[in-house]
Parts: sequence; C-alpha cells; structure tokens
Amino acid sequence: MHILPLQIRFNDIDMMGHINNAIYLEFFDLGKEHYFTESEIDLYNEDFTMMIVHVDVDFHSQVHFSDRIGVTTKVLRFGNKSVEFEQHIVSLGADGKPEAGKTAIATCRTILSGYSRSRQASALVPDDVKERLARLS
Repeated sequence: MHILPLQIRFNDIDMMGHINNAIYLEFFDLGKEHYFTESEIDLYNEDFTMMIVHVDVDFHSQVHFSDRIGVTTKVLRFGNKSVEFEQHIVSLGADGKPEAGKTAIATCRTILSGYSRSRQASALVPDDVKERLARLS
C-alpha cells in the first residue's frame, strides 16, 4: 500500500466548512499520479499511457481544514488492457501513518485502460508496467 500525505488548501473548503466532494477526485488523482511516479512509469512522454474509464467513490465522513489526511493507493487487479486501483482518504497520525482503528473517510475504485497515443486506440498493459505497479501494492 502506498500513502501520500495531502495538503488541504483554503479553496478546497466549501460553504459547509468541509472539503467539497469534487476535491476528493483531485486527491485520488494525486495519489494515482504519485503511485505511477514512484513506480517509475512515465505516462506523459511515451506512446503507452493510461486513461480513466470508470470511477466509483463512496463518502463516509467529513474532512475539515485542520484535519491531517492522506490517500492510500494500491492495485486491486490487472486485466489485459486495464488496471483497477483501490484508494482511501484516511486520517493521519503525527507519524504520517493512517490512524489505527479509524475507518476510511472516502473510498475510491478506479479502472484505467491502457492506451496507445500513436494508434489512438486501447492497448495492452505491458508486462513491465504491471510488474512496476505491483511492487508498491
């Protein structure tokens, strides 16, 4: 499991005093981006890239400006042309690790599809990409 601490910005907070629901998707994207970077996978400058084809988010509790949170990311499964991720927004303790005994604030499952820029079509996820992603899960 991979953990990325998150910084809550003033403009992330809505009129109710908690993080706006749309911001959670940005946090989940940051988690996936950091996961790919840590896996040494360049999705920006190569022919092979991945694009989101499905997102499913459940919100369990509120987050306020002063809360310490992070996003956990792991691969659930690999398909021939897809990767399914599971992510959680969690409360972090002073040590930067998820607080024991606390449930996730929000949960996300995302399916990304392999894509070839040159062919403008779906593509198989290369074995080396799968291997690098699997190392962090």
